[in-house]
Amino acid sequence: MNLYFCTMKKLVFATNNPNKLKEIQESITQFDVVGLKDLGIFEDIPETGTTLKENSHIKAKTIFKKTSLDSFADDTGLEIEALNNEPGVYSARYAGENCSVDDNIQKVIKKLNGKLNRKATFKTVITLIISGETYFFEGAVDGEITKEKCGVKGFGYDPIFKPNGFDVTFAQMSLRDKNKISHRGLAVKKLVEFLENKQ
Repeated sequence: MNLYFCTMKKLVFATNNPNKLKEIQESITQFDVVGLKDLGIFEDIPETGTTLKENSHIKAKTIFKKTSLDSFADDTGLEIEALNNEPGVYSARYAGENCSVDDNIQKVIKKLNGKLNRKATFKTVITLIISGETYFFEGAVDGEITKEKCGVKGFGYDPIFKPNGFDVTFAQMSLRDKNKISHRGLAVKKLVEFLENKQ
């Protein structure tokens, strides 16, 4: 048995979202990346910050204190120019506290109805707490909001976000292709480079 895999260090991703976890595990291979469910943690961590950075820090710090394990968390927001950068930090609950993903998407489509400017930016901030030290990594990608849902892959607003330079939405891309250019993919790339240099 390969000794490397026996001694891989555990890194906790502060999420119960299986889609997010899968995306991250595809990119970070030098650590044993586990989600909250793997540790028997099912509680929702209150996102009381007013910025993506604050929310990601709150989540990472909460799980680090709870588990004493090196931890990281992300917060992602979709900023739509014509909507004064809404939904932004409230992207996950744009249509209300108990809304579904589709509720959020339909609210965006409805609010953009008749608007010519459909420019948008997806942003992700990752907070890493490792050996008691805190680090931040950011990624952003520009694109536009489509008039209807396209594609069945991905999650969140992926079916209505078409990145610049592409004729398809994130929901029409393979996970590998999406990770190369997405906001989260770019932030994760910075995280991976940091972890590789730290080892």
